[in-house]
Amino acid sequence: MAPPKDKSAPKDKSAPQDKPVPKDKNKDPRPCSIADALALVGEKYSLLVLREVCLGNRRFDQLVRNIGAPRDVLATRLRRLVDAGILTRRTYSEHPQRFEYRPTEAGLELEPVLMTLMAWGDRHLRKDPLDRPMVVEHICGNELVPTVTCAACGAPVRHEDLTAHPQSPGWTVTGPAAA
Repeated sequence: MAPPKDKSAPKDKSAPQDKPVPKDKNKDPRPCSIADALALVGEKYSLLVLREVCLGNRRFDQLVRNIGAPRDVLATRLRRLVDAGILTRRTYSEHPQRFEYRPTEAGLELEPVLMTLMAWGDRHLRKDPLDRPMVVEHICGNELVPTVTCAACGAPVRHEDLTAHPQSPGWTVTGPAAA
């Protein structure tokens, strides 16, 4: 390992300077619904808020306790999720005024995403597959094992079976189209 550089030593003016990074002609990132969704629900604590609300924990103090988020951050996330139409806010006490949060139809549509993310975490982040913090049971009485299937044919979605077709003008699968 090289010794730390002496910050007081004079700089060698004959050393080559870093070349400026050329500006990319197309600075805009790929148009993407994943990026758009993450801009809304990808903020720290947002999906955990949705997890708790879907579990039936709808009051602010329950959310603070179960998520562990600072109160001001949680209040900001709740406001943003309500403004986006993912949650609704209902008054449950007038004096003092207090609210509870419920998922909208759009919020409930994110629940399978949460279940799939939880299953991925159980498979890939747990040393012991039996040491899971939660198991979700389906109405059929069995443990839920979420899978993504094609709505047209019912086949499970596998990477090797997918072909992307960019719809945004000027974009290909590999990036911006050549000008």
